[in-house]
Amino acid sequence: MLPLLGLATIVVLLGAILSKRMSPLVALIIVPLAASLLGGFGLHTSKFVLDGLKSLAPVVCMFVFAILYFGTITDAGTLDPIIDRILKAVGTRPTRIVMGTTLLALLIHLDGSGAVCFLVTIPAMLPLYDRLKMDRRVLAAAVSMAAGINFLPWTGPMIRASASLHLPISALFNPLIPVQAIGLVFVFSMAYWLGRREEKRLGLGAASGSIPMPKRELTPEEQALRRPRNFWFNIVLTLIVLGTMVVMGEKIPPAIMFMVGLCIALMVNYPNVDMQRKRIDAHARAALMMAGILLAAGVFTGVMQGSGMLKAMAQAAVGFVPPAMASHIPIVLGLLSMPLSMLFDPDSFYFGVLPVIAEVAGQLGVPAVHVGQAALLGQMTTGFPVSPLTPATFLVVGLCGIDLADHQKFTFPLLFGASIVMTIACVVLGIFPL
Repeated sequence: MLPLLGLATIVVLLGAILSKRMSPLVALIIVPLAASLLGGFGLHTSKFVLDGLKSLAPVVCMFVFAILYFGTITDAGTLDPIIDRILKAVGTRPTRIVMGTTLLALLIHLDGSGAVCFLVTIPAMLPLYDRLKMDRRVLAAAVSMAAGINFLPWTGPMIRASASLHLPISALFNPLIPVQAIGLVFVFSMAYWLGRREEKRLGLGAASGSIPMPKRELTPEEQALRRPRNFWFNIVLTLIVLGTMVVMGEKIPPAIMFMVGLCIALMVNYPNVDMQRKRIDAHARAALMMAGILLAAGVFTGVMQGSGMLKAMAQAAVGFVPPAMASHIPIVLGLLSMPLSMLFDPDSFYFGVLPVIAEVAGQLGVPAVHVGQAALLGQMTTGFPVSPLTPATFLVVGLCGIDLADHQKFTFPLLFGASIVMTIACVVLGIFPL
């Protein structure tokens, strides 16, 4: 009875989200509550919910303050000199342009927002692509690879994986640092290859320097927020915040580092109290939307775990997995995680599917952390810029002025290749045991 109730809960949840009959926030709250009451748990449901919310509090706190922090230092113009330097350095040689595009998108995506990354990078680089008559699909592929390879601790997939599996972010992220570095090598190698291919197609090379560089213009509102004199202070502050997270994540919660970093950034860049309030207001909507979904996910995971539905489903599923294949679950998931982005949106996968896979793997002796890491190698990381289930994909094709199908056909193999390379790296480095 309990396994069937759990399965029905997940099916209804996925159906409600994927069919857009309910928003993820509503579905993650209403569906598990209804299932718990139907299962006869009555007032115990409230305890399940509170336990789930308590476990997510540090993750939600970190995400909110990370968004506010990166929004504040971006408003202050910390990335402006880097962007301008990249635009100046790429010149008008396609190889440099594509690699510069990739680097620029990678830096802009440090805040974890795909929309911001695409809105800044594509308009900045598109005039150069058009003047050289370069393929716009290359621009879309370059920004997609750079954004897709980024699964830093404050990005949506990492937050979701940590929340759904109730694991510290440092436990998921730190072992993947060398894997992400290998993924970056692959991405920049593909960017170089795409640039070389464009040079051959256009008959251009190192001598193509007669085309004027496009200029990046700031609006008066953006200019008023810039604090160029604080550039190095903001850079050092960011390095301290991120470095402390990576090195001392087990001792100092990441949420505290972003809290302190935000306070310092606001006091130094915007000492006026009214300006501080406006900067927080400007980024609060994005932070609170995600925080709401995460808290709703706490309701779902709390009910599924507290009621025993998750464990019952896993125990029922264990019989279908040959024991000899159990250790390969992370490898298989790592290889499939990117294509699964075409079928599941991030909320339905990380909060509906991943906990079940992790529970099944746990019953067979495979740590949940390996399952979470495998999912992060592709599911809405390398997969999100081509998934029809994310608005960012349509933003890419809209800004580049290309067809969705053309973008998917061109970029999917590159992103899938990055996911495969990182999965192999996990095996070679011993993160996923054979």
